[in-house]
Amino acid sequence: MSTVIEQSVQARMVASAPRMETLPATLQYDRRDPFAVRMAFPAPATLEGTEVSWEFSRELLAEGMDAAAGVGDVRIRPFGYDRTVLEFHAAEGIAMVHVRTAELRHFLERAQELVPSGQEHRFLDLDRSLADLFGGPR
Repeated sequence: MSTVIEQSVQARMVASAPRMETLPATLQYDRRDPFAVRMAFPAPATLEGTEVSWEFSRELLAEGMDAAAGVGDVRIRPFGYDRTVLEFHAAEGIAMVHVRTAELRHFLERAQELVPSGQEHRFLDLDRSLADLFGGPR
């Protein structure tokens, strides 16, 4: 069984212009890091011209689809009946993207099959985490 789930989604970048640009993004969940979700945007879609990846909690994503959630660098809230807004706050500014809520729910269902909510602690590798923290062998 694979330990990583990846799912491509179409994100719509909210800009000051009246039309929203569609860009590809990839959601990733790895059961070796069971509390985290990653969302990556390819180089052509970023101001820096390099791939940008954001990491945030699976719980934040789940909560943000039903009600506004988050107070830090990543904030998530529902938008209408079929979209979810993800806000990414950085020193350069704020990026806001709309993603279909159904795509996010499908991704979370797959993650739930891999690691059930409330069971994340069973998949933590504390020895590896400590070795990474202290720069030791893996």
